Amino acid sequence: MRLIRGLTNLKRIAGQSDSPLSKGCVATIGNFDGVHLGHKTIIDQVKEKARELNLPSVVMIFEPQPQEFFKGAEAPPRLMPFRQKFEALLAEGVDVVLCIRFDETFRSYSGMGFIEDVLIQGLAVHHLVVGDDFRFGCDRAGDFGLLEAVGRERQFTVENTRTVTVDAERVSSTRVRRALNVNSLEEAERLLGHPYRLHGRVVYGRQLGRQIGAPTANILLHQMPALKGVYVVRARLDSGQWLDGVANIGLRPTVDGKRPALEVHLFDFAGTLYGQHLNVVFRHGLRDEVKFDSVDELRQQIARDIEQARAWLAENPVTPEI
Repeated sequence: MRLIRGLTNLKRIAGQSDSPLSKGCVATIGNFDGVHLGHKTIIDQVKEKARELNLPSVVMIFEPQPQEFFKGAEAPPRLMPFRQKFEALLAEGVDVVLCIRFDETFRSYSGMGFIEDVLIQGLAVHHLVVGDDFRFGCDRAGDFGLLEAVGRERQFTVENTRTVTVDAERVSSTRVRRALNVNSLEEAERLLGHPYRLHGRVVYGRQLGRQIGAPTANILLHQMPALKGVYVVRARLDSGQWLDGVANIGLRPTVDGKRPALEVHLFDFAGTLYGQHLNVVFRHGLRDEVKFDSVDELRQQIARDIEQARAWLAENPVTPEI
């Protein structure tokens, strides 16, 4: 699969004779945050049509996500960072991911400008799969009807996305966030098709965990997470090894954390993890994130968290991989 970043690169690649888009494509557009069961159905729709037309499948996503551009800190929390989303799309068998920078210039595109510059000149789209409520262009002036009308003139077709429901309600990123917000990991798993997880690179922290007897692998998060609190987790190292542990995700109020982070204490592990990418699976919620009056109180609570996590794991064994 190929990643194309930005309109400039799209136009450059589109002009190359060996471009993966030289004969056109079948595409869909969206945030694809979480790559849940609904997203996977849309991707299957795109891949089916791409095979029929013998063309590559393309998923167009945005960085930042549009609501992050418009709402800033008030935007809904992300379900996964960009790299994890790209890897999830790769796993679904998408041929090309086009990542468009959502900025003032892009948001100023007219509906017709977006169709002409991006869909026709950039992607040479033959078939587009989007929801019938899809809106685009400045002030969201473009809609499904405009795409259909232009498509009839410019020889591309438009298809509505298939809806996926669980318990008679549509699967959506908003619904996954809602489940995570109330700590319903089981419902989130049913909507995603797998346990909720986060990937990230381990960075140097303040070494506080090591000082209080519970060293942690620290992963900084660029956006506020959908989960907050302390959880029993299972993590995969770069080596492929899976280890159980306990993790805190949030702002670390006891140490006046300014940026959200995921801190993972792995049981019975004594090596170093700096620079590695951890795949952290959230298995069970233990408690909310709390601000303690002292580091010593925090140390005592972490010891209790570890004890509770080990007890839960003893009653809920898993296969080596999740």
